[in-house]
Amino acid sequence: MGLHLWRTDDPANIRRMPQTPEQQLKAFIAKFDRNLGKQIRECRAAMRERFPTANELVYDNYNFFVIGYCTTERPSDCVASLAVNSKGIGLSFYYGATLPDPHGILQGAGKQNRFVRLDSAATLRSPEVEELLAAAEKQADPPFPKSGIGKLIIRSISEKQRPRK
Repeated sequence: MGLHLWRTDDPANIRRMPQTPEQQLKAFIAKFDRNLGKQIRECRAAMRERFPTANELVYDNYNFFVIGYCTTERPSDCVASLAVNSKGIGLSFYYGATLPDPHGILQGAGKQNRFVRLDSAATLRSPEVEELLAAAEKQADPPFPKSGIGKLIIRSISEKQRPRK
């Protein structure tokens, strides 16, 4: 097995260079309107602060761009996700139907998932949303690790997607 060097002065090579997950994530976010992209980055930063040991599972799918915050690398261990389309960002709770919602802010009528629309990253820090995040974290099985930093994992990329702008 030989060592392959990528000449970065050749634009064709730059396009073929393997990207890190962080570079891929940046490219996914760049597909959105500049203001929405900024909001995605701010919401992601708030979620990383809230769940520093969570694994971030990323899906750039047909309908939504999703960053899930999970206790493991399994999608079913997702506690909450940022779900984005061209209209905005939602905070999705994978097991939202089982969460206490005394303020009545959860939307959706599915058997499992519920969500809250996010006007900004500040919404994530509101007492009502913080209560939901705490309740979702309490239900997590397995729980989040007590220490360390979670990984960024690109799970899927759909070739065909709805417009992001």
